[in-house]
Amino acid sequence: MILESLDLIQFKNHLHSKLTFSPQINCLLGRNGSGKTNVLDGIHYLSLTKSALQSSDALSVQHEKEFFTLIGKFKVESNPLEVRCTLEQGKKKQIFQNGKAVDKVSDHVGKIPLVLIAPDDTELIKGGSEGRRKFFDGLLAQLDHPYLEELIRYHHFLKQRNALLKQFAETGRRDLTLLSTYDEEIISLSQSIANRRAALLEEIAPLLQHYYEKLSMGREKVALHYETEALRTDFPDFFLRLRQKDFVTKNSNAGIHKDDFEFQIDGHPLRKLGSQGQQKSFIIALKLSQFALYEKAKGEKPLLLLDDIFDKLDEERIGMLMQLVSQGNFGQLFITDARPERSKEILSALDAEVAFFYLENGQVLSQET
Repeated sequence: MILESLDLIQFKNHLHSKLTFSPQINCLLGRNGSGKTNVLDGIHYLSLTKSALQSSDALSVQHEKEFFTLIGKFKVESNPLEVRCTLEQGKKKQIFQNGKAVDKVSDHVGKIPLVLIAPDDTELIKGGSEGRRKFFDGLLAQLDHPYLEELIRYHHFLKQRNALLKQFAETGRRDLTLLSTYDEEIISLSQSIANRRAALLEEIAPLLQHYYEKLSMGREKVALHYETEALRTDFPDFFLRLRQKDFVTKNSNAGIHKDDFEFQIDGHPLRKLGSQGQQKSFIIALKLSQFALYEKAKGEKPLLLLDDIFDKLDEERIGMLMQLVSQGNFGQLFITDARPERSKEILSALDAEVAFFYLENGQVLSQET
């Protein structure tokens, strides 16, 4: 998997930037606000059809402009693939593969596997359960398209059921037949999704420990624990027993939207007992495990994006990460850094082709290899 070039047109602070990439390492340099991370976000958009930074697509359109366009030229299994994403204000975004419109945006997810390691990733540890569910759901969506379809269906029925519960409260009348129809769907989908999430954790656990040991030189044992009610043998009865509570709260109180994932170090919660260095190492190990899963499933190395990674790690961990990179474990890399001298010193020690891009105010000033 190689991204050969990228065009950003009216995307965030890029009026029109075109970058031609090295098949190995690409380093985007410039001060904060120069547009480095927006280049990575453009790549993320072409892979996952959404921004990694904003929840609203409209926020990615440049200020006072009517649309944005992203064009990426890829090599997938040695075959050329042009992906174009366009969003006009007030309209649905469109995805094109080699000039042909994709019927459903979700059908494109998984075509270009990608892993992003970003500065705020430690929020996966410190933040709420929703962020952790989104991470693992996003991981599975790139691996398993039927899983994504089930997840979309689940949230559709959950939304309908919650709306029905609110209607019951407002009107004082209950249509239990219609409610039972939603219950059956949510129970069945919860069990299926929970089983797939559990299988993923079994698959990712040894990879996580392997990469964590590499980064921390084997100091601790790490693990993932999946917390769900949907794998209970009596889950259908458990779900229905909560109906009265659902009527009171006007929300569904059981289902996979209540799941959580606990990150552990030496058998203890990482959130409470892990140091900053241990938490950063855990997240990077988790993302590298994600990379390994994609490579195994797709037969090709996904794109790896490292946003401001040198500024968030100590020298020891940077050295271990770069050692992994230099061993050829990863394919095409995209790295951002605000300190050119540091990046050149670190990357010049690697036996790899490195392209440096200098950015300022949403413009690519120069490029050198």
